[in-house]
Amino acid sequence: MNGYLYETHVLTKNLEEAVQFYQKLGMPLAYLLEDRRSAFFWFQEGKEKKQMLGVWEVAEDQWVARHFAFHVSYEEIMGTIDWLKELEIESVPSFGLEPKEPLVLCWMPAASVYFKDPDGNSLEYIHVLDGESKPELGVIHYSEWQRSHSV
Repeated sequence: MNGYLYETHVLTKNLEEAVQFYQKLGMPLAYLLEDRRSAFFWFQEGKEKKQMLGVWEVAEDQWVARHFAFHVSYEEIMGTIDWLKELEIESVPSFGLEPKEPLVLCWMPAASVYFKDPDGNSLEYIHVLDGESKPELGVIHYSEWQRSHSV
C-alpha cells in the first residue's frame, strides 16, 4: 500500500502563541480544542484538505523538539528567506552553514531553508531539485550546487 503523510504533530508550551505563529505562516486553523489544549491546521489554504498539523500544549517538562518540512515550489524556496524576514521570522543556520541562501541536501538533491517556531521546533521549507544527486558534496549553498552542475 502506498500513501502520503496526512498528519503530523508538534508540541508547544503556549497554545495561543503557536496558533498565532502557524496562522502567520498562512496555515488555516481547522479546529481548536480548548479543553484538550490542541489545535489543528490545514497545510494549504484553499487546496484539498490532504494534510494537517496538530499542535498540542504540554507542560515544559514534557516538551520535546520535533521537526517537519513543508514542500514548496522552486520559486517559493528561492524567496523563502526574504519571505520569512517579512514575517519577522529568522532562518537559522543548519549543517554549519549560514542561511544566506537555500541549502542543498545533495544526497536527494533538495533545496531547504530551516527556521524555528516559538517553542524551538525545527521547521523546514524544501523543494526537491531536478538532476542527479551528489551525496559526496554533503550539504552546500544553492549557488555552489549550481556551479557543481554547470561543469
